Amino acid sequence: MSSAMGDFTELLITQGIISRDQVREADQMRRGSDMTLADALIRLGYATGAEVMRAVAQAQGLDFVDLRATEIPQDIVELVPESVARENSIMPVSEASGGIKILMSDPNDVETLDKLRFILDRRIDVAVAPRENIQEAINHYYGQTDAESADSMLQEFTDTAIDFTETMTESADEETGEAVDESSAPIVRLVHLIISEAVQLRASDIHIEPFEDRVRVRYRIDGVLVERDSCPRRLLGALISRVKILAKIDIAERRRPQDGRIKATVADKELDFRVSVLPTNHGQSVVMRILDKDSIRVGLRQLGMSEDDFKVFRSLIRRPNGIILITGPTGSGKTTTLYAALNELNRPDRKIITAEDPVEYYLPGVNQVEVRHSIGLDFARIIRSMLRQAPNIILVGEMRDHETAEMGIQASLTGHLVFSTLHTNDAPGAITRMIDMKVPAYLVASSIIGVMAQRLVRVICQRCKQPHKPTEAALKAAGIDPEQAKTASFAKGRGCGHCNKTGYRGRMGIFELMPMTSKIREMAFAGKSSQLIRDQAVSSGMKTLYEDGVQKAMAGTTTLEEIFRVAKQTPTE
Repeated sequence: MSSAMGDFTELLITQGIISRDQVREADQMRRGSDMTLADALIRLGYATGAEVMRAVAQAQGLDFVDLRATEIPQDIVELVPESVARENSIMPVSEASGGIKILMSDPNDVETLDKLRFILDRRIDVAVAPRENIQEAINHYYGQTDAESADSMLQEFTDTAIDFTETMTESADEETGEAVDESSAPIVRLVHLIISEAVQLRASDIHIEPFEDRVRVRYRIDGVLVERDSCPRRLLGALISRVKILAKIDIAERRRPQDGRIKATVADKELDFRVSVLPTNHGQSVVMRILDKDSIRVGLRQLGMSEDDFKVFRSLIRRPNGIILITGPTGSGKTTTLYAALNELNRPDRKIITAEDPVEYYLPGVNQVEVRHSIGLDFARIIRSMLRQAPNIILVGEMRDHETAEMGIQASLTGHLVFSTLHTNDAPGAITRMIDMKVPAYLVASSIIGVMAQRLVRVICQRCKQPHKPTEAALKAAGIDPEQAKTASFAKGRGCGHCNKTGYRGRMGIFELMPMTSKIREMAFAGKSSQLIRDQAVSSGMKTLYEDGVQKAMAGTTTLEEIFRVAKQTPTE
């Protein structure tokens, strides 16, 4: 250990962050590699990057820079070419008296310092920051993002697939991946790369699909499927077997659909993967749904509701009893909205019980029950039992049938606030759908206090966002008159590395919130059609999905093309 390195470890020991045994273990780990002692301590998890770098700065009399709280001017960024910053993992932070202050994670890297002095022909003043923060800053300021790193990962993906193909034995069974292949290192690495790339690209699910001559791998990113690459057909058996082993699924079963779950840590994040295996005519198809706990830690404010809808919805969820329904197709964000509502209501003085099929995310402080049809534990039976537990709030994953709907209604009429979902296209359709389930109209009218339909639209990438003027035809199709267009702030993403050249990054909701007014209750009781109920709701001030979307496009949050893709204009609009 160098004396400088020893100095910073002494500081960390004195501060009680690490022990001498941990220093020795880290020192042993770094030997024979290009890792520094600081890197090893961080890698082992004994100290954070910020703790180590602060100690290094203090030991060597250097500045420590918190990059997450520092804005670097663009003219400073331009002093160092992107290629130099990336190759050496350094970041310019300021300049003074003819010198440049450069951020490094290893201030003792003399070779890199000499190289920078030669390339930049300037005096180099060193400051320190954690390596991962420097890398984030490089990606942020130079505009490179997931696209380039994904491309390099994709190349590695392809190389691994080729390597695996070359080492596969001809005798391995194509469908089961038996013999040594499914447990060999290349296929383990290949599956790991597929999962890692999907997480890095913010995918919500991974699709591994067999065809006659290839295996297609696709990721759903911001709700849109993107094809990444194809593997040779002969990899199918080993790929499926590896995923099944991770998900604790029977690898010998090939004729029936199967489900499982994988827990994994990717890029320092603990993730759950819901795995579905479906036999097709070309072999078994796999979908892995990525469940990120961070995605459901959102408040009502972050959902994207307009101020008016937010106030109404917030007042609805604070009612002591009644049913609130969230409607929309699969993948429209219903679960996120329900969990945001529960997060808002989750306090020590309230008891919340949920019945879910399955429990995808775990909520602290909430009693969650998973439906298990194999033992007769369905929604209706869970609701019946949970009422004996004296809850204040109940969440029923989905109103699927007459019995579940009627049990949910009975719960709401006996003083409970009930949240649930329905698969209908709009908010008024939920009323007629409940009646179609043979629930008496008077029960529907008296128990439902509000229905909200929703969809998810892609948000314009903030890095490459620029003003945009839609064509007259697009404005006419959207129902926007010239006067409205003049006050709008239409925008579009030109496509950059940050958004993988799509012009969009992330998603937000568009909403249609229908509180049950006395007039709508009367119409529900009389069994009126959903179109008549819709007309009444609109005349009472309900903003439709389409109208909410157009307003968000006019505000420059999303585009008209996205709204046309996700929501349809109805005759009342």
